[in-house]
Amino acid sequence: MLILLLTTSISGYPQSKKPNILFLFADDQRADALGISGNPYIQTPNIDQLAREGSRFTNAYVMGGHHGAICAPSRAMLLSGKSLFQVYDRLNGVNTMPMDFSKAGYTTFGTGKWHNEKEAFEATFQQAKNVYLGGMADHYAIALRDFDENGKLGDPQIKGFSTEVFTEGAIEFIQNHSKNGAGKPFFCYVAFTVPHDPYSPAPEFINYYPDGSLPLPGNYMGLHPFQFDQLNVRDENLTGWPRKPEVIQMILSDYYGLITHLDQQIGKIISVLKDNGQYDNTIIVYAADNGLAVGSHGLLGKQNLYEHSTKVPLIIKGPGVPEGKEFDALTYLFDLYPTLSQLAGLPNPKEVTGKSLVPILQGKETQVRGSLFTAYRNTVRAVREGDWKLIRYPERDFTQLFNLKKDPLELNNLAYEDDYIEKKEALLKLMKLWQKETGDTAALTAKVIKPLEYDHKSILRQPDQWQPDYTLKRYFEKNH
Repeated sequence: MLILLLTTSISGYPQSKKPNILFLFADDQRADALGISGNPYIQTPNIDQLAREGSRFTNAYVMGGHHGAICAPSRAMLLSGKSLFQVYDRLNGVNTMPMDFSKAGYTTFGTGKWHNEKEAFEATFQQAKNVYLGGMADHYAIALRDFDENGKLGDPQIKGFSTEVFTEGAIEFIQNHSKNGAGKPFFCYVAFTVPHDPYSPAPEFINYYPDGSLPLPGNYMGLHPFQFDQLNVRDENLTGWPRKPEVIQMILSDYYGLITHLDQQIGKIISVLKDNGQYDNTIIVYAADNGLAVGSHGLLGKQNLYEHSTKVPLIIKGPGVPEGKEFDALTYLFDLYPTLSQLAGLPNPKEVTGKSLVPILQGKETQVRGSLFTAYRNTVRAVREGDWKLIRYPERDFTQLFNLKKDPLELNNLAYEDDYIEKKEALLKLMKLWQKETGDTAALTAKVIKPLEYDHKSILRQPDQWQPDYTLKRYFEKNH
């Protein structure tokens, strides 16, 4: 009886029965950049195996962002369970998912990228190692911080290639917790910085996918057909305009190399879980903070609302999750907060916008929402309902309408065809309802309308401070 009391948490659940949580978070990975998604060119055997042993959501999205660094609001939404217009990219003073797990008796640990306030990280996790405070960074020379004896992040140090040092931090935590965790469950958050630009793989993954060996995206374009925002923002500067097919293939080679290296390191974490007897009792989540264009629609980045930039991979595996299932329900990343809480037997989190996906996993429901809304700055809004998607550009007074079942690459705009006027109007009405519900006050038609046309020769580009020599020589010195 004494042992039972000692191993029972304040919430009434035996500690030994509570599942661990391992959250693996990629940075800027398209949903289709996984073998399990049907991509025959990329090698991701470890992530694919997680999907085969668990469940994969094929319509998972990030809600968007209010500036070019989509990573920051995406992570704020994920960790708070709130929508874009509730949390933006600020977490100071906000209750986060790991905080709830800590209150329920979990040991919480964080490593990797934290693109929100330093103080919010320190308030969120009990333990930490190899933490990067920032957004874009040189993967070879990333500034990393550890917790000191007071639970504060110390001075930055350079320790090695980002993917590997984050993996080392997670492995060390799992091993130590398995020996010294007193039977408590853990919540381990591992936020990688790949495959985010700069596209500079570790040496053994350079030319892993030889230049020219990967096909162009099916919606590759040399130029985006019209201007809708800054066409040279952040990621878009890596190569010039029009985008040369051979350079897009170079980018894809580096991008896929970063992902395959990531998959290799995830395999190491999984092996440590198994070696320490933790694998079967661990809920593993694999997801990414947003997608990426990588040549689709003449774009490179995520500062748009096409599928390639807003749709993300989402895999859940572990206790309470069916094996080998795929679900097409419309989901947001911030649905993971209430989902993991319910799977772990925690109380329903308060004041979250996200919806638990457990009813879908249990086969009780087929969806948790009938439509989905995304936003980028005040320049783009989109809504999806069923197979239909509408994108609105207020500053250009321009609309796109796509049937994603027939046109998954979003190439055939139906918005100005007579047969689809009613569908367009219905989705515009739905978009306005979403705006009202989320607190989005942006006008769908701006007071001053800007032209769609632009001169690509006038767009200027220059490397940023984070580009290593590999990237500078490969994409800038060769006039690419």
